[in-house]
Amino acid sequence: MPVPSLLAVFAHPDDESLSAGGVLARHAAAGARTAVVTATWATGTHRAAELAEALRILGAGKPRMLGYADARVPDSAPGSARFCDPPLDEAVQRLVVHIREFRPEIMVTHDAYGGLPGHPDHVHTHRVTLLAAQAAGLEQLYPDAGAPWQPHALYLATHPHSAVPALRDVIGARETVYSVPDEQITATVDVGPWMEQKIAAVLAHRSEVERGALPGLIAGLPPDARHRLFSTEWYLRHTLASAAASQTELTT
Repeated sequence: MPVPSLLAVFAHPDDESLSAGGVLARHAAAGARTAVVTATWATGTHRAAELAEALRILGAGKPRMLGYADARVPDSAPGSARFCDPPLDEAVQRLVVHIREFRPEIMVTHDAYGGLPGHPDHVHTHRVTLLAAQAAGLEQLYPDAGAPWQPHALYLATHPHSAVPALRDVIGARETVYSVPDEQITATVDVGPWMEQKIAAVLAHRSEVERGALPGLIAGLPPDARHRLFSTEWYLRHTLASAAASQTELTT
């Protein structure tokens, strides 16, 4: 059976590698079309160049950028609004263009919390992606954005409660770390065979490594710790209303 095409939508450069790098590499290795849309940072910036290298490693094509500014880094997209500020409809339409152009069978994005840190750009990406995935299949919405296309399912990258204690040893103490009950997890994906690509993609975000963000913390871990903490990816399946009959699933 052919592996379904996959379009990932994440807030910042590095989110794609940290949250879904294994699944992206796995689908690409199986011959599926894969791509990533990134909500923030602009073409021509250093992080866009790092993103391009990470996607090359994962086999996910060239960067697709919505072009908004990071909520906490105004110069990430000079002259553009912060992602959370413009009307919601504007960002939804921009993403619909990419969905209709790429025509994915499956999409992946942040969960409703925005992943472990709950960054506002992550949360907003979740909202925009849910709306755009549904809108892309409705011919009377955004008629100038391309021919309608309905993805079969949307998977939300997340973490179960049981994974948090081990991760805290890496990410450090935070006031809040967002996770979901283990029984709510829909797909548990072993990405161990693709760990080399996943970690290489994470480390391609060199500026994040240098400033000591999560890629930098991962860079300092021994290989066995990396494998133990990051060789599994977890997802919640969100079935889209007009595609409820489809059985297309993330490759696990």
